[in-house]
Parts: sequence; C-alpha cells; structure tokens
Amino acid sequence: MTERTPARGLDQQGITTDAKIHWNLTTAPLVEQAVERGEGKLAKHGPLVVKTGKHTGRSAKDKFIVKDSVSEDTVWWGKTNVPMSEEHFDALYADFKKALAEKEELFCADLYGGSQPEHRVKVRVVNEYAWHNLFIRTMLVRPESEELPGFDPEYTIIDLPSFRADPARHGTRSETVIAVSLKQKLILIGGTEYGGEMKKSVFGLLNFLLPQEGIMPMHCSANIGPDGDTAIFFGLSGTGKTTLSADPSRTLIGDDEHGWSDTAVFNFEGGCYAKMIRLSEEAEPEIYGTTRKFGTVLENVVMDPVTRELDFDDNSLAENSRGAYPIEYIPNTSEKNMGPVPKNIIMLTADAFGVLPPIARMTPDQAMYHFLSGYTAKVAGTEIGVTEPEATFSTCFGAPFMPRHPTVYGNLLKERIAKGGVTCWLVNTGWTGGKYGVGNRMPIKATRALLNAALDGSLNNVEFRKDPNFGFEVPVAVPGVDANILDPRSTWDDKEDYDRTAAKLVDLFNENFAQFADHVDQGVREAGPVQPANA
Repeated sequence: MTERTPARGLDQQGITTDAKIHWNLTTAPLVEQAVERGEGKLAKHGPLVVKTGKHTGRSAKDKFIVKDSVSEDTVWWGKTNVPMSEEHFDALYADFKKALAEKEELFCADLYGGSQPEHRVKVRVVNEYAWHNLFIRTMLVRPESEELPGFDPEYTIIDLPSFRADPARHGTRSETVIAVSLKQKLILIGGTEYGGEMKKSVFGLLNFLLPQEGIMPMHCSANIGPDGDTAIFFGLSGTGKTTLSADPSRTLIGDDEHGWSDTAVFNFEGGCYAKMIRLSEEAEPEIYGTTRKFGTVLENVVMDPVTRELDFDDNSLAENSRGAYPIEYIPNTSEKNMGPVPKNIIMLTADAFGVLPPIARMTPDQAMYHFLSGYTAKVAGTEIGVTEPEATFSTCFGAPFMPRHPTVYGNLLKERIAKGGVTCWLVNTGWTGGKYGVGNRMPIKATRALLNAALDGSLNNVEFRKDPNFGFEVPVAVPGVDANILDPRSTWDDKEDYDRTAAKLVDLFNENFAQFADHVDQGVREAGPVQPANA
C-alpha cells in the first residue's frame, strides 16, 4: 500500500509513535480489519454492524473551541460554542500524543471536506478503530489515488475512544471531549465511540472557514430535478432531510451538508448518514437498499446473532440507530456531488405542537426569519438525554455546528436568495391533528405530493390563503392532497385548544427571535408571527 502513503507522515506533524500505521486503506481491507479486531460483524447482506456503547448520539455538552487569537473575536461564544483555554488544550494534546505513542496500530485517512475543488479543505483523520476510519472515509470526499502521495493536510482530527479526559487537567466537563483548535488546526475527540462526532467536526470547521470566502455553508440536503433545477432542504436531524432528498425522480447531490457558491451547490461529503430506526423498504426503498450492500456501516442496529438478519424496529441499542454509506449507493446521484445554484429552498420543521401547516410559501424576509429561528422538535436519540420530541429553536437549522454569529449565515442566505430569485417554502414534517401525544405524524405521502408540486412549479398556480398567525401563504387546495390537512386548525377536534397552542407557539417564536432583532433589518423583524386579534 506504499503508493497510498503520503510523503508527509505523522512524524512531520510532531506525532511520534511505534504503532503500525495503516495509511488510506480502502473499504474491503478496513472491513476486514474491523471484523478481525472484533469491532463489528458482517450482517447477512454485507454491511458492517457496530455498536457505539453509551454514546449513541453527539455529546454536545462536551464540545469546546479553544479561545485564542484566531477565535476570540470571530466565534459566537455562548451555550453552543463553549471556550477552552489554550493551556488546557495544550495539556490535552500532550496527553493525546502520549496515548498515540502507546498504540500498536493506527488507521489514517487523508480526505477532503467539500466537493468543489476551489472551496474544499484537506483533512487528515487519525483513528484507533478501523471502523471509525471506514466511517469517515465513507462520509468525506475521497481523493484519487494519485493525489495521496503528495497530500499535505491543512487540518487534523485525532479520534481516540479509549482516551479519558481529566476535567481538572484538561478543563473538560467529563471524561468525554471534543476540542477544536482553529489556531493549531487540530480537533481532538476522546471518550466516545460515536462516529458522527468526526463528521460534524469537519462541518463545524467549514462553517467557520467558508463565510470568509462568501460561501454559504448549510445544514441541508440537496437534489436536482430533471430540468436542472436544484432544491435545498434545510432541517435538523430527524426532520426528513435524508428521506425527502432521496427521490427517484431527482438526482441527489447530498443528504446533510453543502456549500452555496456563486456557481454551484456542492456537497461537503462523499457519503450519507441516515437514521435507520423503523426503516422500511416500502417507505424508503433507496435508503433500505443501502443496508444490503458491502461497505455500509450500521451503528447500533440490532442483528440476529445466528441468521445475521437486521431488525430496524428494535430500539434496544439506540433510538438513533444510523447507517453510513457512500453516496453512490443511492441510485441517481450527482457524479461530482454538485449542482447548479438553487431555484427552491425548503425549510423542514418537525412541529411538535401541530400548529404549522404541511407547506407554506415565504417571502425572502420570512425565509431569513425562519432560518434564524430554526424551529423544530428535537427527535428522540439524536442527542443524549432526549427521549421524546420537544420544541426547540436551533438557529440556521444547525446551531451546534455554527461557530460564527447566526446573522453571518442569515445575511449570506438572504443575499443569495435575492440574487437568484429563489422560491422559499416551509414544510412541516411533524404533527397534525393535535400536538405530540394527541395528533399523528404528518403522512409522508402528503409531504411528498406537496413537495413535488412545489418543485415542479405547479403549486405556485393554486389559490393561497394568508396564515393568521405566521403571515406566510398556505395553499387552499392541491390536487391529490386531502384539503383538510392543509389547514392545521381544521384537523384538531378541539379548535380552542388549537388557538391556545398557536398563541403559545407565536410567543415562543417572538421570545426566541429577540436575540437577533438588533442584528437584522426592519423587513425581517416584521416577518415574524403575530397574535391574531381574537387570540
């Protein structure tokens, strides 16, 4: 494998180790290593099945950014972006290097974050687990073989699940740590086996770097219609980004993280990371098909030890069971993980209150308001401690991954919407007929039918009404869709309870948006919801 070994090794990065280093292994040897080392098992149809232990989601409260000359005045410090001192990080890195020196084997992958060559970043990932290396190699953009010998990493991620942080010595909250030094261009992950920490660390890095180039980084999926029209789907985990973008009639650009440049929408990744819990072949045939392919990594999916059959309905290991697979495992994907600038933007929300309509058309000001608000419901299992949906606001539909002030991303979005004449939609994939616990989840067939009408342009030709609470336009009737579902109030048995719940949600929006009011113009401030006169 010497032709895949870079000229610049770990020793030139100041890392000394006697470990056998496996450089840039491809899928098959990494699967072999993972099985041989007891890290996972092969399921009946070929995917690698692994368990991530107690961490079955991101450990958001254990993430830190080093406060230094690069970050001090550029990072939006607060509950999400928590500072770590340079001294604590230096002690942490020293102990990581000691741990690396004692390893017998390490797996290193040189990869790109970003598919558009002029806007990508070179990332080296160092792992103690073979399956982690397979995971990140699947999720990021893989260089061509001839690019590897001269690969010179700009940023390095070291992921050691066996490492235990010391809160007193390292300034951490627990034994788990995700520490980002923008100055040293280094990310240290310890004490967690959850693969998603690596993926999201690269996303956070690109969210810091790209706005300086005028590129809009986005927590979204994206696809292209038969006429070359790109659609972007914003939304937090569990709102339907992966499901709704995997459409057999449209070409997939990617399912989670993208950039919007002057010339393209480009995927940050080379793979997809889909929720597997209660996955069915009927509802999601494209994603289901990936679970029957060699090279797919399945996290915390329950498997029969004898037959190796998978049980996607069993949540005994995790509600947040996941599958990582190369994007080309989905039929009809973009060859270069890129597409034209978008014609439609869809903001997905899982409304636990059951107040929002299944689809609404927004003005650019309303789009910026809802982008900065990022209203949805946290879905069970995505974060530790969340066992049922709860209403939340996550600015830019991705607050945990946004190092800069939200208005940096909001203004970039508004500028690009105006420049491209983009049509913006809000889509509720949450509850109808009542709030969570009373109503039901929005039927996916209705969501798909409304989306198809929005994307093919036919929805622009139907009659709209103005929502009395939120002011956006809601279709009155759409061919092939039950008209009752379009008016959320009509789906509730208790209309007065709907009015009370809607008034409560309006208040929650207004309270949350107060933090942005001084940073946006009058049009955006006036685009928020208002209490109806009869509230």
